[in-house]
Amino acid sequence: MSAPASPSVETLTELNLVDLLDSVGLLRLRGTPLHRLFRPAARRFARTAHEFDTRVGEHGLAQGSAWLMSRMTAGIVTSGLEHVPPQGPVLILANHPGMTDTVALFTSLASRPDLRVIAADRPFLRALPNVARQLIFLPDEEAGRLAVLRAAARHLQDGGALLTFPAGEIEPDPATFGAQRAAASLCNWSSSYTLFARLAPRTRFVPALVSHVISPDAQRHPLTLLRRSARNKEKLAAALQVALPRYRDLVARVTFGQSPMAGPDGRLALDASIAGQMRQLIFADGPAQRGPRPHR
Repeated sequence: MSAPASPSVETLTELNLVDLLDSVGLLRLRGTPLHRLFRPAARRFARTAHEFDTRVGEHGLAQGSAWLMSRMTAGIVTSGLEHVPPQGPVLILANHPGMTDTVALFTSLASRPDLRVIAADRPFLRALPNVARQLIFLPDEEAGRLAVLRAAARHLQDGGALLTFPAGEIEPDPATFGAQRAAASLCNWSSSYTLFARLAPRTRFVPALVSHVISPDAQRHPLTLLRRSARNKEKLAAALQVALPRYRDLVARVTFGQSPMAGPDGRLALDASIAGQMRQLIFADGPAQRGPRPHR
């Protein structure tokens, strides 16, 4: 089977430019001469994404992700890996603070090269062919979600590792926005993952907390005052964190919790156990660690 074609830097630039303009609240500038002001930042990240995808194709998802972490953060600390079985079906249930959270998990789960990920269907991800073949894309429309459930269940039945984000949206980083706010976001977690206890009964369920990936300094940048809602301010701050190296001095943290087994009739108990463990991980999360400040 031939390797997928490498993505075009120009294609990635255009896709990233749209995301960047949307984050800044200036999507109306798309197609106008003013959008060229944002092209250099979009192209820089596109080149990084292109290299990331190439490395994933050559060395695998974990090594490619470790390289990207070295470019976008000051390092990563992982704990609780003993709770992740080295083989057999396992479902990793993670919070989703955004930025480098996904690649931090990819890096930490190097012991599971069979990892597949349920991911939102986004054009930028589709444009990364080596990364995309590790993903099970979740469409926005309900009609296509049964096929996702079947594909995910089949992977677990075959003894694979699967990663999913039950919130289905960006959540607060407990290190930046506080443990109370992060714990409150657990109320938005879908319990649909408990279906896999029946569809793939041997599956282990492992909660994972990712933190220290959202820069508090970027959240306080004066440009964020241009946006009114808290959500839009945070989107703009995330865009600034991607564009400006000085906001990449955080040491990301990934912590895995215990992995309970669940019988076919224990879905409610499984959901309660995972939620309880996630709360414990959130409130046990320590203060931020910083590495040397990157060069501008």
